[in-house]
Amino acid sequence: MAMADFKLHRLLPAFLFLFLLFIPSVIAAGCQCAEEEEDGGVRNKTLALKYKIVAIATILLAGILGVFIPLIGRALPALSPDKDIFFVVKAFAAGVILATGFIHVLPDAYENLTSPKLKENPWAKFPFTGLVSMVAAIATLMVDAGASSYFTRLNLNKAQPETDGDGGMHPACHAHGSAKVVGSSTEILRHRVISQVLELGIVVHSVIIGIGMGVSETPSTIKPLVAAITFHQLFEGMGLGGCIAQAKLRTRAAVIMAVFFCLTTPIGIAIGIGVTNSYDEDSPKALIVEGILNAASAGILMYMALVDFLAADFMSLRMQSNAKLQFFANVALILGAALMSLLAIWA
Repeated sequence: MAMADFKLHRLLPAFLFLFLLFIPSVIAAGCQCAEEEEDGGVRNKTLALKYKIVAIATILLAGILGVFIPLIGRALPALSPDKDIFFVVKAFAAGVILATGFIHVLPDAYENLTSPKLKENPWAKFPFTGLVSMVAAIATLMVDAGASSYFTRLNLNKAQPETDGDGGMHPACHAHGSAKVVGSSTEILRHRVISQVLELGIVVHSVIIGIGMGVSETPSTIKPLVAAITFHQLFEGMGLGGCIAQAKLRTRAAVIMAVFFCLTTPIGIAIGIGVTNSYDEDSPKALIVEGILNAASAGILMYMALVDFLAADFMSLRMQSNAKLQFFANVALILGAALMSLLAIWA
């Protein structure tokens, strides 16, 4: 049975392009060439630029290492998605992604959308951060369930047992074999949906934090961010890479998704450098756009971590029947969430 070819990865560049269309309007809304000190620190454009260039190199390298290690692991029997160690690594990545949504992205969104620089009505009258996150999580569920349902029906229709010349059905073993193939195909397609929706949520957040670093001209602010975001990119890359590996995409599609992830934060930094003198991150329009995008990203990341990573693996028969695997997966989950939460001290 030929499996339907799910090609959402081809749409990801278009999503990024549409997202980047927001940037000119945000920049235009905040054209202020401020010369005052930034956040109480001393501004030094030359030194800040050096740190930003270092950040682009280290963050790019960390992204490459994080996302490609699980992909290369597909060719290594010890790191195959069918091995127990893969479940442990995936649990660690789920902890990282969960902490990213709760500790890093959601608080930023809340800070943006409750800023005193926004009009009290409606921004101070209603918790828009929670609303946008909830809507994003529900939308992710609908995409996840809808795509899986569509491809399940499509494959079931293709796998219907044929009738013989007398109107009888083929033997039952044929139907059972078809059901197994359909189940396997549907599972792979679901992993493809998961990997691509997860990448979309990560990309939005990555571009925003990249721009935030790029527009800063305070070395004392940038310096700790370099290390923090580098580790952030490494851990997120591991989670995304593991998800792509499970999706069993063709090599070209997997590489496109991996490269796309690796470039988003450096691109954000480069954009920030280019608009340093005209971008005002405290303008009302910038706060609203960034806040809404961050809140949506948080909703996507939290849903993916809890439902598609943790619930799917921790409630599986394999995990439930293996106490040793369950123990190490729990430890990995807590460690991943703790390390990513700790990074919030610096970023």
